[in-house]
This record gives sequence, C-alpha cells and structure tokens, in this order.
Amino acid sequence: MIKNKFGLACKHFREELGLSQEKFALSIGMDRTYYSSVEAGKRNISIQNIKKIADGFNISISTLFHYTEL
Repeated sequence: MIKNKFGLACKHFREELGLSQEKFALSIGMDRTYYSSVEAGKRNISIQNIKKIADGFNISISTLFHYTEL
C-alpha cells in the first residue's frame, strides 16, 4: 500500500511541474522505466532514490512522505 501511495505522491508533484515521466527522470539522472515503476507502485525504492526524487521536486523527503498520508 505504501508503494502505491508513494507513487501517487510522486505523480502528483511531477504533474504540478508539468513534466513527463521521461523529462523528470532525465532531470534527476534516473532511468525513465525505473521512475515509471516507482509511480506505478512497483518498486521498493531506496532512500537514495527517494532523496533524488524529492530534490527533483525541490521539496523535503518529509513533505513527500506527508503527501502519502493524505
């Protein structure tokens, strides 16, 4: 369940930036297919990649996780 909620949070913030999965993944140095699987809730993602994603959204990790609780 948390992987799905995290993925939805990532999708929300990415769409707020108006970026495709491909453009966002490229901007943070992540493979598009990997990032796509994160948004789909299919990855058990590492803390390093969580930090990379949060930095790409210019938000804190806690903000990103807070959104998963809404």
